Amino acid sequence: MTAALAWDDFRLVKAISDQRGLTQAAERLGINHSTAFRRLGQIEAALRTPLFERHRTGYVPTPAAEEMVRIAARMEEDVLAFTRRIEGQGLSPAGELRITTAASLLNGLLTPILAAFCARCPEVRLDVVVSEQALNLAKRDADVALRATNDPPDTLVGRRLATIAWALYARADLDPEMPPGERRWVSPAPRLGAAAAARYVQERTVPEQLVLRLDTVQGLADAVEAGIGIGPLPCMIGDRRPDLVRLSGPEPELAAGLWLLTHPDLRRAARVRAFLDFVGDAITRERDLIEGRAPQRTETISTS
Repeated sequence: MTAALAWDDFRLVKAISDQRGLTQAAERLGINHSTAFRRLGQIEAALRTPLFERHRTGYVPTPAAEEMVRIAARMEEDVLAFTRRIEGQGLSPAGELRITTAASLLNGLLTPILAAFCARCPEVRLDVVVSEQALNLAKRDADVALRATNDPPDTLVGRRLATIAWALYARADLDPEMPPGERRWVSPAPRLGAAAAARYVQERTVPEQLVLRLDTVQGLADAVEAGIGIGPLPCMIGDRRPDLVRLSGPEPELAAGLWLLTHPDLRRAARVRAFLDFVGDAITRERDLIEGRAPQRTETISTS
């Protein structure tokens, strides 16, 4: 008879399979390499079957290991779902709340709102994860996401707060008589998640005009303000910089929805509900700025 396996055995096998090696798997689980090596040997001895083929390029799971990985993934999801349901029964807003958002939304909009929320709900501890990539809320990478998207995941629930407007900006001292073909441009990199803005620049320039690409909106705004070139920016960022002027009105093709999202199992948790209500209402009050209706200086300059 084979010995009974523990949950940690399944976690170890899954980690080795995911990381394709013992060293990385041990680091992920917070154990040392020798412990992982010894425990894997014990599991294989108990099952009387090898779980991995050892190659120079890494550990390759056998069919038995692949089955353990599938079971471990289901167990992990069950544990996470149970945790979400239990946390959803909380009665008062307290505990840790992990939020994910892009740097441009944090710096240009969210930070003062977080300060007000902390004053309102001092028992809630905020953990902000700044990422341009969408984190997996189902796996508890975050509890709440503030995202710019026109296509929020079907697995999440939330509220569309506003439409993020973009326009073309330049330094206020730009020569308005400069021929369009001689202007220098800066552009967001497509990997930033601003593919529409990158395409907008590409359609209006030749390669020689594009002097700089950046993978953060903050960097893009700094580049325009430094006079490196003209470029598209969210109005809530460009309109707040006194040295910048708009060269266009809000461009419909660049608009994106601003969503506040969470996992369905968490939406009734007191700390999540308090955050969604407070932050959602506060952001809604900033819609004129977000949607490009705040007062700003403009220049009438042809961009074609």
